[in-house]
Amino acid sequence: MYPQGRHPAPHQPGQPGFKFTVAESCDRIKDEFQFLQAQYHSLKVEYDKLANEKTEMQRHYVMVRAVIVKASQVQQQLQAQHLSHAAHGPPVQLPPHPSGLQPPGLPPVTGAGSGLLALGALGSQAHLPVKDEKNHHDLEHRGEEHRLTHTHTHTPCNMLVLMGGCTAAPALRTPLSIAGTYPSPFAMMGHHEMNGSLTSPGVYPGLISPQMSAAAAAAAYGRSPIAGFDPHPHMRAPGLPASLTSISGGKPAYSFHVSADGQMQPVPFPPDALIGPGIPRHARQINTLSHGEVVCAVTISNPTRHVYTGGKGCVKIWDISQPGSKSPVSQLDCLNRDNYIRSCKLLPDGRTLIVGGEASTLTIWDLASQTPRIKAELTSSAPACYALAISPDAKVCFSCCSDGNIAVWDLHNQTLVRQFQGHTDGASCIDISHDGTKLWTGGLDNTVRSWDLREGRQLQQHDFTSQIFSLGYCPTGEWLAVGMESSNVEVLHHTKPDKYQLHLHESCVLSLKFAYCGKWFVSTGKDNLLNAWRTPYGASIFQSKESSSVLSCDISADDKYIVTGSGDKKATVYEVIY
Repeated sequence: MYPQGRHPAPHQPGQPGFKFTVAESCDRIKDEFQFLQAQYHSLKVEYDKLANEKTEMQRHYVMVRAVIVKASQVQQQLQAQHLSHAAHGPPVQLPPHPSGLQPPGLPPVTGAGSGLLALGALGSQAHLPVKDEKNHHDLEHRGEEHRLTHTHTHTPCNMLVLMGGCTAAPALRTPLSIAGTYPSPFAMMGHHEMNGSLTSPGVYPGLISPQMSAAAAAAAYGRSPIAGFDPHPHMRAPGLPASLTSISGGKPAYSFHVSADGQMQPVPFPPDALIGPGIPRHARQINTLSHGEVVCAVTISNPTRHVYTGGKGCVKIWDISQPGSKSPVSQLDCLNRDNYIRSCKLLPDGRTLIVGGEASTLTIWDLASQTPRIKAELTSSAPACYALAISPDAKVCFSCCSDGNIAVWDLHNQTLVRQFQGHTDGASCIDISHDGTKLWTGGLDNTVRSWDLREGRQLQQHDFTSQIFSLGYCPTGEWLAVGMESSNVEVLHHTKPDKYQLHLHESCVLSLKFAYCGKWFVSTGKDNLLNAWRTPYGASIFQSKESSSVLSCDISADDKYIVTGSGDKKATVYEVIY
């Protein structure tokens, strides 16, 4: 009945009995309910995962059967030709059956002609019935997503990227992608034990060993388990030796320490990785904000009351202090109607909002007036702004430009005071240290750079093999987390050469944000996932699977709320549970 570590202390003879007040009893009952609810969600996700595996196995079974039938027909035809022409020439060499399988009654044969089998396999696959509850939903969005995306030929995996809306300029390349949806229900998933030594109550989907999953899938078809079946291929670093892809107990490793000489080892998580003050247990969805367009930017006010969502041509303001509120309290029309907002930042006083996106102009909004109004506009030579940062004293704004420059704006005089030049392709993401002395930027040129704001010069450059789509600088000032196009999250130390590499995302990591306490951070991706990680070694605290690509995220100043923006034209508000 009680989770691990929470059993009531036994009553000692001779000591007065310990009595709970009604409020304390209610709190305990509430805690137990939340724990059981988390277990229920975990079991439900595990059931859905096994059901998906079963469906996939059925599809593969149908495909193999179709290939066998087609191959049998081809071999029977060739066998007939062989018999009819045996007296007139050398025997015909028949093609081998795929995977070494032979139709009943036919001897093993070798030779060319396997291309016919491949054609047969393609033909049979084209007519397979695919049951997907989200097909209708996906079709509704596909037209819009096709208009928004094109292939960026310089990107390693032909990633789909958001296009610019201006016809006079070349298409704007950006790291945001909204293509792809997954028909999985909303769920919270933990990966606490995957890298070892942690014990925590509850059942966590994703912890099924390969042997268990293979046996379960095989049992559904009455066949022996498939050797080497891996239900979590994305949790292993590509190209790693087998000795690194799992840890003691056969659990898949997803967090690795990378030494200065490039040696990778799975991280043994410390006992306090997921416990202690400031470490959340999970998060629960409390509100959905139906923006109506793809939400590429979100931010939360301090104190937590308003959420700002940036979509196509406007920013909408939502009052989340009113439970069940379904409509925005205000709308700020920015840029052109068909151009997307890429970033919006509040000044510390909460009275000014700066908005940038697929236009050369940044818009400064006065939120303190009775009706929000444009206070000023800042125009640069670049056709788009991909990300914004505000100095702690609110005097300077930094904008990541599509031409690779970092524009530095004086907010008091509303003028461009200088540009940091170095990135050879678009600057995609930015963060500033809490003391306002150092700036970090990431770019589509596969580099992360740090800048000294006192001397106005570049300090460091980190080179990667993947484009950089997101980054965040830890408030404690030691760690920088970087989200990659390759699906990795890498955590760098500000002075030491070693780092951590985290593998739980299945696709591009589109946004990243540290909690203000610095003890954990979140990342979101094209794989529909919101991941919460322990700083710096990346023990997975919880996961949330949304219904579409998660393009943006923010955490409230008190670390109690998370907001995400998605390709499903909505924002999601989570309450963080400690």
